[in-house]
Formats: sequence, C-alpha cells, structure tokens
Amino acid sequence: MKEHAKELKSAARGARGAKTDPEADVLAKIAEMGEDDRVLAERIHAIVRAAAPDLTPKLWYGMPSYARNGKVVCFFQSAAKFKSRYATLGFSDQANLDDGALWATTFALTTLTPAVEARITELVRKAAG
Repeated sequence: MKEHAKELKSAARGARGAKTDPEADVLAKIAEMGEDDRVLAERIHAIVRAAAPDLTPKLWYGMPSYARNGKVVCFFQSAAKFKSRYATLGFSDQANLDDGALWATTFALTTLTPAVEARITELVRKAAG
C-alpha cells in the first residue's frame, strides 16, 4: 500500500506539470529486482510493448503493469516480492480474456521458452483487444 500511495503522489505531480516518465519508473523497478525475476520481467516488458504498443507501462502497487486509459490490463509480480516460488503474469478484469464461464487470469512463470513467449504474446494481444 505504501508503494501505491507513492505512485499516486507521483501521478499527481505529473498532472501538475512536473515531468514523470511512467515507463522509466517501470524499468527502474525491474532493474531493482533479483536476477531471476529481472530476466523474466525484462522479457515480459519487451513482449507486452511489442504485442500491445497501445498499453501504457506504469507501476501498480510497486509492480510493472500495463494499462489502457489508466486502467491496468496486465501486470508482473516478482517471486521475491511475495516470497513465492514463482513469478506471475496477471490480467485484470479490464483484459479481454473472457472465454465462456471460466478462464485463467494469472499465470505462473518460472522460465521463458519460445513457446511460453508465444503464448504470452497471444494472451497480451487478446487482453489488449
């Protein structure tokens, strides 16, 4: 919550004319991560930027996220931040992933293979709709 409060203050400063670069903030947060999480987050960032260039990078509760019209569509959670054995790629209710009455919104990540990257690209494109 403290990180989210800082993000809101930073956004408010930006609205008052101070220059803020949300993508630089996301890249700085990624650079702070441990090596395993950083490698995953860097690739996720590159995949999202290529697959859905209209999504805007921003920090969301201290996590790299990607938004449409200010609303988060997808986000990366590092394993270390939550003391988990795996990082996750998550999608909010703003994502266009609906598939009948049941669909996944969070995916565990341990390593990125070409097949996994292709699946992430597909999910991000669909989510950004």
